Amino acid sequence: MTVVIGSDHAGYQMKEGIKTLLEQEGHRVIDVGTEGASSVDYPDFGFKAAQLVSKGDAERGILICGTGVGMSVVANKVKGIRASLVHDLYTAIQSRKHLDANILVLGARVTGTGLAEEIVKAWFNTPFEGGRHGERVEKIKKWELEHLK
Repeated sequence: MTVVIGSDHAGYQMKEGIKTLLEQEGHRVIDVGTEGASSVDYPDFGFKAAQLVSKGDAERGILICGTGVGMSVVANKVKGIRASLVHDLYTAIQSRKHLDANILVLGARVTGTGLAEEIVKAWFNTPFEGGRHGERVEKIKKWELEHLK
């Protein structure tokens, strides 16, 4: 699977570790930055990643900032994105099963590295259930088509 990953300075170290994990699991990873711990603006990297998922250049994405809140707001501004801010395994699983989330958002300052890696594994290994949840996702898609340019 092709996965795009991006972070700001607060999420840089976690991004690098998760990128390695994804590559070890056989995913093709597109890293949109940042490339270090120097202060940067998270929207620059969040929009790049979300646009790649929206256009179909990546099947899924992972975004990381300090709390995850900023990146989740940015990603969800992009048409076709269902980004989920996750701090635990249950939410990671549910975001895939019920929402078919296509971007996982993590907060490097609020989620430990070990837990973040387990969240990533659970998120990638959980399929979308469809059914009534598929109908709900279709409502979201329809609303986007009617209201967003």
